[in-house]
Amino acid sequence: MTAAMRPQMSACPACAAAPAAEALAEVAPKDARLVLSLPTIHCANCMRAVEEALAQVPGVHAARVNLTMKRVSIEADAALAADDLIPVLRDAGYEAHELDAGALSATQTDRAGRDLLMRLAVAGFAMMNVMLLSISVWSGATGPTRDMFHWISAAITLPTIAFSGQIFFRSAWGALRAGRLNMDVPISLAILLAIVTSVWETSLSGEHAYFDAAIALTFFLLTGRYLDHRTRSIARSAAEELAALEVPRAWRLTVEGDEQVPIADLRAGDLLRVRPGARMPVDGEITQGQSELDRSLLTGETLPVFAAPGTAVSAGEVNLTGPLVVRATAVGRDTSLHRMADLVAVAESGRANYTPLADKAAKLYAPGVHILSALAFAGWFLWTRDFRVALNIAAAVLIITCPCALGLAVPAVTTAASGRLFRKGLLIKHGTALERLAEVDTVVFDKTGTLTSGTPEVINADDFSRRDLEIALALAQGSAHPLSVSLTAALTARGIAPATLSDVTEVPGHGTQGLWQGQMVRLGRSAWVGGGHTDLTAAWLRVGEGPAQAVTFADTLRAGAQEAVAGLIATGKRVILMSGDTPAAVEALARRLAIPQWTAEALPQDKAARVKTLSDAGAKVLMVGDGLNDTAALASAHVSISPASALDAARVASDIVLLGTSLAPIPDALGTAAQATRRIRQNFGIATWYNVIAVPLAIAGLCSPLIAALAMSASSITVSLNALRLK
Repeated sequence: MTAAMRPQMSACPACAAAPAAEALAEVAPKDARLVLSLPTIHCANCMRAVEEALAQVPGVHAARVNLTMKRVSIEADAALAADDLIPVLRDAGYEAHELDAGALSATQTDRAGRDLLMRLAVAGFAMMNVMLLSISVWSGATGPTRDMFHWISAAITLPTIAFSGQIFFRSAWGALRAGRLNMDVPISLAILLAIVTSVWETSLSGEHAYFDAAIALTFFLLTGRYLDHRTRSIARSAAEELAALEVPRAWRLTVEGDEQVPIADLRAGDLLRVRPGARMPVDGEITQGQSELDRSLLTGETLPVFAAPGTAVSAGEVNLTGPLVVRATAVGRDTSLHRMADLVAVAESGRANYTPLADKAAKLYAPGVHILSALAFAGWFLWTRDFRVALNIAAAVLIITCPCALGLAVPAVTTAASGRLFRKGLLIKHGTALERLAEVDTVVFDKTGTLTSGTPEVINADDFSRRDLEIALALAQGSAHPLSVSLTAALTARGIAPATLSDVTEVPGHGTQGLWQGQMVRLGRSAWVGGGHTDLTAAWLRVGEGPAQAVTFADTLRAGAQEAVAGLIATGKRVILMSGDTPAAVEALARRLAIPQWTAEALPQDKAARVKTLSDAGAKVLMVGDGLNDTAALASAHVSISPASALDAARVASDIVLLGTSLAPIPDALGTAAQATRRIRQNFGIATWYNVIAVPLAIAGLCSPLIAALAMSASSITVSLNALRLK
């Protein structure tokens, strides 16, 4: 046997198996894992419907819906892409978007949260073990047995606090280096003094050690920090989910032809091909082609905008009718769509008004606690001349006055309230929004894109003959324009059958035309068809040489609009409608929703001025709007809400984002905010009365550090349980 033919032998099984594994990997089918966002699902029936719709698609192996995160994970053949599955879900009645892998990893990777949770878990595990050892001591262990349990407790507690308590020690040291006091200074002193006292007592074979108090104190304080972090991470995750509407890939024009590349590979100046039905992946300028753009995601505008070479486009806009070539001017984080990440910064910096009050209290509280502890130590040492007694009492004062309940008062409530509202479809961006929302007595609504869904509805079909309706349906079926889609749905529902046309073609940016019995028929823009003028949204129909006729449309109500307005009025809130639309359209909507006050043809400065006038008169105004013309009013209102589909500037200006399509949660949000405010006040009351009662007992020497820790823990648990009543 030649060397070339001789089998290769290896003592390493992994080496021997590697070639076979590589060969198997080459022939094995590589499945794709896709994740789609489903912003409109809300119940178990939605989950089942989505999973069943996807299961019927050839090549889909498994689909699992996460209702809480409103997304579906799909395992499918590598040949399948998100663009193949999104239309299936749209046909099933659900809006779907591909989630960007970068946004997914950002949502799932929360280092700060994981770090806090790990420290909390270590402290909790250590606390349980130390408590078990303490029970043995309390049960009567004496002499060497008691000392052994104390030293074992020290061996558990000291490294645990060195690890878990770093967050407090670093913050306290940073404050002291800056020449100021914060809430973590007395916290750190209390923990360290409890440890020092315990090690001192143990080394002297003392009867009492307080390792259990030190570790319990650390655990409950970490619980408060984690609750506060969860309040902010809920908002951060949801904001990133909204930002995931960004297109993850694009078609770039090259010398060799079109190539599909990740968004991260794009650069300003690249030429991109955007096909009909696709979203703009970047901000840019059209260089070739004519079409119409749906800008509702960014601006809330219901009518498509004509686009031609020279037209500026923004990421997130939908190309409706014709292929376009776009030169990128802003990519990645610089695009208008990606600036939704600003919401995260806003959410991170937002803190409830009560939190600054707690910080201010802590600034006065910290020196007061230190002075009390020092006076207690000095007084008892002068009285008893016993250093151990004085040190124990000073430690008890520090522990019992530790601002744990004060620190939990706000985050526990805001976590519970924010979670409750998030489940109902409201993202609290700014912590102070809860308190301000509870004070609202006046609600101002924008019209288009807010109270109305932006979906056109045919209102004058009865003005046309059946022949004309059949021709209009045949032309509308040849177009993806929103007005054509609405017309198709309306006429099909009336039982109209399409006429037989030939040579049906869509002229991008203008409309659809064809031949009917030798006559040219057109459906589209007035200037192209030869129509006249109307104040209403219209598509013009012309048959042969006959006159052009307007098919008029009106906006449909947004889901939950009627319930929201009725609920607000029922609770005594003043409701006002402000819009830049015509008086006739605004009055018609106001009558339909029973809104007593309305303003039409309002410019952006008019809306802001109106809100300011109401505020100057003492009203606490909630502004609900979605467009660029609402941004100034949103910013000047006492509190504001924007839909997730609003312009990014409007969302940044608002305090709350409405994640779903329904307005129904708004009245309940006001009620939840009022409850949250009451709970925070109750928690401050609990913390205050606890200190009023407990501090004199500690100074009088009636509380050991252990009893002080138990009392502190009891107050913290009481505050947390009171907050959980919001769930």
